[in-house]
Amino acid sequence: MAASNSAPLLALDDVEAVYGGSILALRGVSLRVPESGIVALLGANGAGKTTVLRAISGLLSWHRGRITRGRIAYDGADITGLGGALLVRRGIAQVMEGRRIFGELTVEENLRMGAFTRHDGGETRRTFEQVLEEFPILRERFAQPAGYLSGGQQQMLAIGRAMMARPRLLLLDEPSLGLAPIIVTQIREVIRRIAASGVSVMLVEQNADMALSLADYGYILESGRIALEGPGPALKEDPMIRELYLGIVGAREAEMSAASGEAPR
Repeated sequence: MAASNSAPLLALDDVEAVYGGSILALRGVSLRVPESGIVALLGANGAGKTTVLRAISGLLSWHRGRITRGRIAYDGADITGLGGALLVRRGIAQVMEGRRIFGELTVEENLRMGAFTRHDGGETRRTFEQVLEEFPILRERFAQPAGYLSGGQQQMLAIGRAMMARPRLLLLDEPSLGLAPIIVTQIREVIRRIAASGVSVMLVEQNADMALSLADYGYILESGRIALEGPGPALKEDPMIRELYLGIVGAREAEMSAASGEAPR
């Protein structure tokens, strides 16, 4: 299955990346993120998902990594190897795994840090109000140190801080990690609304069920290569994906196990 032929907002073509000059992390990765769409990137730990995000956001060099082959294009321009600050100014924002909020700063200060590249005072204030409308709990905790927020509230703050940059492309690295199911549902709806507002989203997730319920298109990464791709709903129904990533055992095997009194393997 192939992605849409329309011009994508983001395109990776045959990207290879290494760490420390010798550890090959990405092996010819090609993928597309359309305008105003959600693309999921799935895979086991160590498959290279976070490396893909670092390559896009310009943070690979901070982890002793570099792109050795291929091209990354954003809005038609080659951004391969550009630094993170410049890419934020161009409209790419990332919410890292583990949230990485500034715990000693207040909620307000964290949000204002997200707009450090902007110099449009009136528009920035408007974005600030929009973020607080999206996350009412942040308004309630406005003056509190961010480190005192719950895990779910910190994730909302991390997403809100990224949205303060007014991105066209939002990179999300494991936004549901460590959160209670009810909070995961809330985060999923936030991501859906962000995409509906016109922001493109690239979602890296271990929670494949959540990711594929949102994604217009998905990629499965294995050992630094794209092993499978297709529309999100089709991947969610793929028997291999259901067993490997959604933990759903085949119906016939489950029935046989139940009849024999054995636990499914």
